[in-house]
Amino acid sequence: QVQLQESGPGLVEPSQTLSLTCTVSDGSITTKNYFWGWIRQPPGKGLEWIGFISYSGTTSYSPSLESRTSISRDTFKNQFILQLSSVTPEDTAVYYCARVPTGGLSAVIRGGRSGSWGQGTQVTVSS
Repeated sequence: QVQLQESGPGLVEPSQTLSLTCTVSDGSITTKNYFWGWIRQPPGKGLEWIGFISYSGTTSYSPSLESRTSISRDTFKNQFILQLSSVTPEDTAVYYCARVPTGGLSAVIRGGRSGSWGQGTQVTVSS
């Protein structure tokens, strides 16, 4: 059973770059037909898809966040990394990483759940 664990700072100052790492165990991030995603849930709101990196390294991002988002990976460490620049208090949320099968991509993009998820990590943007 694949396991995912988010890590990174819980507090980020406005205008800085938020950086989170997802460490994957019991499964390779290069396994075909899986996509590795970042999703967030602001307080009192639903799930919001941020972006994916595929098993081959191709990335796709939410149009509303694309200009500030970068997702990369380290295949040796079996990790993938989210960077969100120029953060504001509106970026405060619980951030999740997930492994999503090809057939579940549309559900996650629409704000649903599919695949295996980490437990989530709270990130607060505040000075």
